[in-house]
Amino acid sequence: MAEAHGMSGASVLIVAHRTAATPRLLDAVAERAKQGPCRFTLLVPRDYWEPETERAAIVIELAVPLLERACGDHVEAKIGDVDPFIAVRDAVASGDFDEVIISTLPERVSHWLRRDLPRRVHALGLPLTVVVAEGRRVPVGAAHW
Repeated sequence: MAEAHGMSGASVLIVAHRTAATPRLLDAVAERAKQGPCRFTLLVPRDYWEPETERAAIVIELAVPLLERACGDHVEAKIGDVDPFIAVRDAVASGDFDEVIISTLPERVSHWLRRDLPRRVHALGLPLTVVVAEGRRVPVGAAHW
């Protein structure tokens, strides 16, 4: 947990790929930063259709400055497994995170929602917020995935 690493506040894992720099996610990060001290890490799963490309690194390069502006602090970033659930599970298993924000495309085009990613991540036991690029932010407890 963040406290165990000598930091004050929560450690928030942001999971995003194509939506990593969308206005809804930036707004959610800014809102979370206002709630109290926290640090953010962006986790970008590699493309499952072309895992050997550098697309995840490009997403990080483009999104991190915008996320840093939104939260007013440094944002760590890392590339994860091609399976977004495995990427999150591995990151959460380290014990370094207190909550998760998943940013995804709208339901009609989201592979992550079709693969039930929010429900699977919620089962890991951390507070979870889902940000849908189309403008809906749905806390998992109130959503029917």
